[in-house]
Amino acid sequence: PSHRTNTSVLLSSHIAFLSLFSHPPHSQITSHKNGSTMKFHVTASLLALVVGSSSGFAPIDHHPSRTFLQRPSTVVLNSKRVSFKEESRKKLVAGINKVADAVRVTLGPKGRNVVLERNYGAPEIVNDGVTIAREISLEDPEENVGARLIQEVASKSDSKAGDGTTTSTIMTKAIVNNGMRAVTSGINPVAINAGIRKAARVVADEVKRVAVPVSGIEDLKNVATIASGSVEMGRIIALAADKVGDTGSTVVEESQTLVDEIEFTEGLTIDRGFISPYFVKDQERQVCELVNPRILVTDAKIENVNDVVPILEQLVKSKDPLLIIAEDVTGEALSALVVNKMRGVLD
Repeated sequence: PSHRTNTSVLLSSHIAFLSLFSHPPHSQITSHKNGSTMKFHVTASLLALVVGSSSGFAPIDHHPSRTFLQRPSTVVLNSKRVSFKEESRKKLVAGINKVADAVRVTLGPKGRNVVLERNYGAPEIVNDGVTIAREISLEDPEENVGARLIQEVASKSDSKAGDGTTTSTIMTKAIVNNGMRAVTSGINPVAINAGIRKAARVVADEVKRVAVPVSGIEDLKNVATIASGSVEMGRIIALAADKVGDTGSTVVEESQTLVDEIEFTEGLTIDRGFISPYFVKDQERQVCELVNPRILVTDAKIENVNDVVPILEQLVKSKDPLLIIAEDVTGEALSALVVNKMRGVLD
């Protein structure tokens, strides 16, 4: 077998190598093994050493008939770090302070900007508190817990109020630091929590009392100028907000021109139009115009015609047009509407 031959050559090469230092150059070396004689010259012994080494460490022949023991694979799980009392509080406060210190420089109309590195594309210059907080991830896992807590505060302020993320972050830092100092000095944490909640209600009521409502386009311009950082952009935003009113909707889109423009649309505009060409009333302009229609608005997908049969029966009697605004209309419901439209039963 091959593994026996490799062993014999390797042993012979070792004998030749050892004899290399006890015989003169070009001398003959004889080795006896299993009744056979192997002769090497000094130069041949070097070759035998090389061949034997390469043969001795050759890969194992994985023959299907042979069975080899394999080392079972192991799975290593990262351990959890557990800390208590003063040590845990220090790490938590350190993480909160690091995020708050990065965010607080953007506070107010004189706030400075922060440069954020992006994995893809150019760095981004922002002065939005919640955007900065979300980008921070600390190396220390315990400090990172504090960073995640203050990121949640900024996110909640952004989703509920739409602004004030930097202010809420700074207030959180002050409350946490003073609260931790009070707890360390021996004050009951439950009493501190109750006191903070009571003080928050008092402060909120006072803010509402002294608040000045925004009135007029000039106030809108001042607020928009501070938010956008541009007087011209503040004027455009104030003009658009004053035009649509408190209940209107404004959308900011990237322009294809070199100037800023304002476009007003009266009424409501929906990106999608009629779902089937059979609903077109003006073939030349390819539009569907309805005068004083009944409007059905739903966020569901209409597939079964039985869902709209009661409404259709009422409209057949009153002869009123019908406008359906839904996520989608498919299946037999769409087929029934098209057939009744073509027959003139429904409009």
